[in-house]
Amino acid sequence: MLPGGRPAPSRTLPARASMAKSVWVRPMFDAIAPRYDLLNRLISFGMDGRWRRRAARAALRNGPAVVLDVGAGTGDLAFELHRQARTTCHVIALDFARAMLRVAQERASGTRKPSLWPLVGDALRAPLRDGTVDAVITAFVLRNLDNLDAAWQAFARALRPGGRLVILEMTPVRTPAFRACFRIYFHRWVPLLGRLLSGHRSAYVWLPRSVDAFPPADALAEHLRAAGFADVQFERMGFGTVALHVARKPDGARG
Repeated sequence: MLPGGRPAPSRTLPARASMAKSVWVRPMFDAIAPRYDLLNRLISFGMDGRWRRRAARAALRNGPAVVLDVGAGTGDLAFELHRQARTTCHVIALDFARAMLRVAQERASGTRKPSLWPLVGDALRAPLRDGTVDAVITAFVLRNLDNLDAAWQAFARALRPGGRLVILEMTPVRTPAFRACFRIYFHRWVPLLGRLLSGHRSAYVWLPRSVDAFPPADALAEHLRAAGFADVQFERMGFGTVALHVARKPDGARG
């Protein structure tokens, strides 16, 4: 129990798969926030920075003025957007984990990042007016959402017609030989490393489980097309462990 009578964050995965992910994912991310960036670098062998640079480049292709970063976390992607932007780019950093956004704000303090707007909120119910952003970008977030169809609706609602959607996410490995090796690393070594460095027993057990249960890259592209997005494209990176999807809200589309 924490001060004020609040329950301490759970350090075990929920017994019931039907439990809403947000109920236990939020405190999990709050708990690992201090070591989140370090673990990302170690687990990805330093490649995650390169993936985020490519995602930011895709989001900035049409020179957006306002970008919504969904699940912004500690701000890695938001800061990368500012680094690459050639014109003024306002980034709305949306996350439901306050501790993650606090890290982002601490990183931004004293730096020349004037257009980072932290916003605590749910990815599926962002407190924004319809059609207010030029691009929506999200990195390693979709696996933690309860409803992908609701996510597509929320992203489309926030985007202006013609706006871009950029998704960076882990994807199940296709190649049988590499899949076997990666599974040993991802299911055995990553949880051990995560537990040792973050002190949280379940956060990095959830990571491989969530990837196993997530649609592969080609199926995710079909999800986006079925939801009404146009010009859907994707590429695999990181030896097929990560996929970058880019799509567009059709001109004239509403909501």
